Amino acid sequence: MWPVFLREFLQYLPRQETHLLNDDGKIDHARDSPVNNEPPNGSIPIPRDIVAVSPDSGSTAAINAGIPSYIFAEKLVPVLVDLFLQAPTAEKYIVYPEVIQSLGRCMTTRRDNPDSALWRLAVEAFNRVLVDYVTKSTKGGPQSGITKPVRTRIWKEIADVYEIFLVGYCGRALSSNSLSAVALEADESLEMTILETLGDTVLKLPIDTPADVVERLVSTLDRCASRTCSLPVETVELMPPHCSRFSLTCLQKLFSLSSYSNEINWNMTRSEVSKISIMVLMNRCEYILSRFLTDEKGLGEYPLPKARLEEINYVLQELARLLIHPDVVSILPLHPCLRTDLVEDKEKRGNRSHLFVLLPSFCELVTSRELRIRELVQVLLQLITKELCLEKLSLACEKFTSR
Repeated sequence: MWPVFLREFLQYLPRQETHLLNDDGKIDHARDSPVNNEPPNGSIPIPRDIVAVSPDSGSTAAINAGIPSYIFAEKLVPVLVDLFLQAPTAEKYIVYPEVIQSLGRCMTTRRDNPDSALWRLAVEAFNRVLVDYVTKSTKGGPQSGITKPVRTRIWKEIADVYEIFLVGYCGRALSSNSLSAVALEADESLEMTILETLGDTVLKLPIDTPADVVERLVSTLDRCASRTCSLPVETVELMPPHCSRFSLTCLQKLFSLSSYSNEINWNMTRSEVSKISIMVLMNRCEYILSRFLTDEKGLGEYPLPKARLEEINYVLQELARLLIHPDVVSILPLHPCLRTDLVEDKEKRGNRSHLFVLLPSFCELVTSRELRIRELVQVLLQLITKELCLEKLSLACEKFTSR
């Protein structure tokens, strides 16, 4: 009876829309399904001349014709999630994909109604449901007996929600000017929360995430991390500060997923995720470094935008801090001798073999006119020297030893 009961609730949430993302992560309206003029489920059509106030959103906005008010759905989402989490395990997982889908659709209402509380409540609910699933999967609870096809479908729906919401709806310039500074800060905090759940929980705990889903989730982080470096240098300064912060946070998650710090709980899942993320990270860093060089040459004596400088400074600093697991070295595009001979004495600790991959880019950056960039590159070159066991020796000491 639980599946029937929960599905009755789901009928009152927004209906499915076919939103396709283009290469820039934006909604391609031209490719969407035909427009349905009926009000979505869980919404109330608002006349053109009425101003709607969402009781939980903390802001007042004039709602144009065709943009619904999701007052009923806002009340329903927390109740639905509370009931869902209390349902018996076997019955709960029958409707798990449908619940994830419905919450994802609620989250995407941010596009047309950013002032509404529905998308915020849906993000919080999605996090609750996901953390519950991941935590119980890690502990080997009753759901460990769920069939593989069911688990695969659940993970596919989770990946869909992350990809659509993070790429298409987070870290972007807002279409509403009515939100207060407090509301904007709260929304940014909510975006960071969903990122932390993905980067620090979903992709780090030893759970049964399919490899193709891991690749999609890491790719989603990478697409979001590319916001600052992919913009033309002329338009970077027009990007709101919260957008560059979101992009930088996604980049930080890629570094975190790739890193190793002699962790006691290092496991097969962490190893596989690290192998996937390190290659994505190397490609992203290489692009950021090369794009910086191109833009610096193109601007001549003009300074680069602050966001672009912050990004490359962060990348160079994190590359110097990053240590990777010896098992991860095997997938880096390195000469065989660098994969074997140089890591023989590093089997039980992290190493910086990833720096060899970016050495050509570092060599080009030594000519940068930015003093801070040259200083950071110098540190990286010194670390490479250390990895190659070529530290400068004292000639006097060497002479004494030879005698």
